[in-house]
Amino acid sequence: MDRKQSQLQVACARRSLFDQGYLDDQFIQLEHLQDEANPNFVEEVVRLFYSDSVRMIQNIEQAMMINKPDIDFSKLDDCMHQFKGSSSSIGARKVIKECSKFREYCYAGNIEGCIKTFQLLKQEHATLKRKLETYFQLVKEAGLAEST
Repeated sequence: MDRKQSQLQVACARRSLFDQGYLDDQFIQLEHLQDEANPNFVEEVVRLFYSDSVRMIQNIEQAMMINKPDIDFSKLDDCMHQFKGSSSSIGARKVIKECSKFREYCYAGNIEGCIKTFQLLKQEHATLKRKLETYFQLVKEAGLAEST
């Protein structure tokens, strides 16, 4: 694949992440912070988000254990607030949307709604991870094509 084709493929993949609603303008802001001194800045921030989010998801799961007689919705909401903020830092639009729904269920004291929404959130989280991994792989391949 030549350089122009690689660049076009990267541009199309990036555009689809926005068109499909996976990313918002915060991702663009991250891209503006990337420069020649740190050419992998966006990928590094995303990788850090995903490594941190594993811990946050576990915290939410622990706070939501169905066996507990009294669910602490305040703690659940605090955990989700942190996760939403972290997701916002990379512009994970669909994940943020599910975080907001989850928090609404917390306010309502609806554990069933929390559980269902949390499953959707984890799916969106995993889907975005796969899509971003593919995108960053295309970026790397395009970079290799440019240097040859």
